[in-house]
Amino acid sequence: MDKQQLSERDICTKYITPAILQAGWQQNQFREEVNLTDGRVMVRGKMAARVKNPEAKGGPKRADYVLYAKPNVPIAIVEAKQAKFSVGHGMQQALAYAEMLDAPFAISSNGEGFLLHDRTGLTQHVEREISLTEFPSFADLWPLYQQWKGLAQPEAVKLVEQPFHSDGSGKEPRYYQRVAINRSIEAIAKGQQRILLVMATGTGTGKTYTAFQIIWRLWKAKAKKRILFLADRNILVDQTIQQDFAPFGEVMHKVTNREVKKNYEIYLALYQAVTGREEWKQIYRQFPSDFFDLVVIDECHRGSAADDSAWRDVLEYFSSATHLGLTATPKETKDVSNITYFGDPIYTYSLKQGIEDGFLAPYKVIRIATDVDAVGYTPEKGKVDKLGQVVEQRQYNTQDFDRNLVLEKRTDLVASKVWEYLKATDPMAKTIVFCDDQDHAERMRQALVKLIPAAASNRRYVMRITGDDNEGKAQLSYFIDNDEPYPVIATTSKLLTTGVDAKTCKLIVLDQNINSMTEFKQIIGRGTRLREDYQKLYFTIMDFKGATRLFADPDFDGEPVVIYEPKPDEPVVPPEELPPEDQPIDNPGNPGIGETDPLPYGPDTGDDTGGSGQGEGRTKYVIDDVNVRVAVSREQYLDADGKLITEDYRVLLKADIQKALQAEFGSLTDFLRRWNQAERKQVVLEELADHGVPLDILQQAVPNGTELDAFDLVAHVAFNQKPLTRRERANKVKKRDVFGKYGEQARAVLEALLEKFADHGVQDIEDAKVLELPPFDQFGSRTQIRRGIFGGVDQYTQAIHELEQALYDDQSA
Repeated sequence: MDKQQLSERDICTKYITPAILQAGWQQNQFREEVNLTDGRVMVRGKMAARVKNPEAKGGPKRADYVLYAKPNVPIAIVEAKQAKFSVGHGMQQALAYAEMLDAPFAISSNGEGFLLHDRTGLTQHVEREISLTEFPSFADLWPLYQQWKGLAQPEAVKLVEQPFHSDGSGKEPRYYQRVAINRSIEAIAKGQQRILLVMATGTGTGKTYTAFQIIWRLWKAKAKKRILFLADRNILVDQTIQQDFAPFGEVMHKVTNREVKKNYEIYLALYQAVTGREEWKQIYRQFPSDFFDLVVIDECHRGSAADDSAWRDVLEYFSSATHLGLTATPKETKDVSNITYFGDPIYTYSLKQGIEDGFLAPYKVIRIATDVDAVGYTPEKGKVDKLGQVVEQRQYNTQDFDRNLVLEKRTDLVASKVWEYLKATDPMAKTIVFCDDQDHAERMRQALVKLIPAAASNRRYVMRITGDDNEGKAQLSYFIDNDEPYPVIATTSKLLTTGVDAKTCKLIVLDQNINSMTEFKQIIGRGTRLREDYQKLYFTIMDFKGATRLFADPDFDGEPVVIYEPKPDEPVVPPEELPPEDQPIDNPGNPGIGETDPLPYGPDTGDDTGGSGQGEGRTKYVIDDVNVRVAVSREQYLDADGKLITEDYRVLLKADIQKALQAEFGSLTDFLRRWNQAERKQVVLEELADHGVPLDILQQAVPNGTELDAFDLVAHVAFNQKPLTRRERANKVKKRDVFGKYGEQARAVLEALLEKFADHGVQDIEDAKVLELPPFDQFGSRTQIRRGIFGGVDQYTQAIHELEQALYDDQSA
């Protein structure tokens, strides 16, 4: 027999398996062809399919052998290759699988021998080649594993050996769940009291199932006898009891009616059911402080990270218990972080990884910015809304709409784009529209009902599902039921952000001011479930508030497979998803710019009570006669190599901006005179902003606008003058001896100011606070620079004027 002609499977059967058995491993201690991932779902236009070929990019990952030290503890990966390859040909693949499974040993073989890689760092050689008869035994590897994991005590080993729960159906934890469970058990076995697991939200990762297996093993081993599971939504607690936690049966109890019972072992409760500002609501204090051995906090970002939160008090009260936190966002901001309380996560499984593994659905993004979101809306003086209220005259931006100011035609536009997308793709696709408050959700429901013919004949086609609407809440179970067609569209504010397992949700609409990364991840998590049996292979995010840019987290969430921003005259469905006869003619547009350039959305600030929207002390204006239209377009997508490609970019408000600028300045001569005579150029910029054309909007009006100074932006957009970049203007000044009359230090200060102009613009050099920043700190304080180096504030101001004259001396009135 020619060994070189044998298949990989033959090499396994004839050489590798006998070597493993000869080393003393039992048949039940290793498995062959172990599936690790399902294969990524690839999206091409309106088509999506799972990659099923293991050899293809994104295909399912399968380990040739996994050796287990204990039934639930992978200890070594063996990757086989044909004899025509070298003995180490499969090592990189083996190492990748070993890292995935948290196994310390990776082994590669071609049937001639083995290459053994030791990830523990506890032996003399990281890698060494051994013969077929030298395959390591269990006795060789297990002590190294114990030392690597720090499992010295017999009690710790016994806890790690405790098997997973099995219901006889063959269901077992996925590879990442195994790692999360095992690391949690190991940490507890070593006495760690605070543990954090980070897993992408949206139920697709099986976060609750992971928590169940951890609790089950600890409970069965009698290491933790009484356990409290805290969650933030009643429906989530009920789902947990009925599904993942069902095996606990009669030892399980849900805390309700603020009533404490002490004869159970597994307790589940809402945060709100055991806490409260009033002492009588703090029923957790009716338990002895050492009653629970383990407290599991689901969605722990909701309070355990904040020192002043009510449910943080629960953790402090049960301080003797082990605290296990589950979240999708370990670090919300630099100031609020779960890591502050729990320490660094012992394991992280991201949405990006879940998509790559084929366990979670990839997503598309359709971004639509209206003109009022792009440049704001300023009512004319004396404007009266439809309720008879005189509208406060100021500029209203994205964060104001539907909170302080309702533009009914904006709501109608959002509804029309939602229906346009559904009508062109799947009118029965489950859809959640996230609104700012309950009042907004009701207006959105009405706007959709007016548009959708099926809503006239079936009142349940569109339903508002919010906390204040019992009829809507009664429809929630139907909305999340895979086999119930209605409701199709749910409008909501906060109720559906967490704890709702909408497995077949295909469209998520963001028309809500989202104020945190955590909230954004929770909302997006409603669409991450994969259900191939219901043709749910990806989901779409339709974003009207710029949240997908504001909270972009590509390291955790990955990149969308498509980012599409339709022009006003284009369909809301990406062109590649249209039937052939509907494909638009290509329009080259303007050259693309990078993904990092911001779209013109207003800042996203302010809190949301989730109520009617008529917050205490807050007036809400309702205007029905202001036209609203789509403003911004850009189309981006990932190519076959995962590279983000920008095909077309254009801000479609340029004509409007040009009109506004010409109305403000008149002619080019008038603008030049105004600019040159202004004591501070910043005043001109502030006037522009007051008239609805802030600098960032101007920058979006032209390609590479962020590299232009405000002067060149206005001159180019309004009067078609060829612009110079800030760097080009600075370099022109450097070539002339503009600062020759000044002393050495003053020249150095002015040259540094010139660099600030090149980086940021004229507003920086006019602000004296810039002197408090590097590199000016080397010259002394702001006062020392202006008085000591320039001889006084007036002399410094005159030097700035001369610098500005030098920058713009090619322009004259």
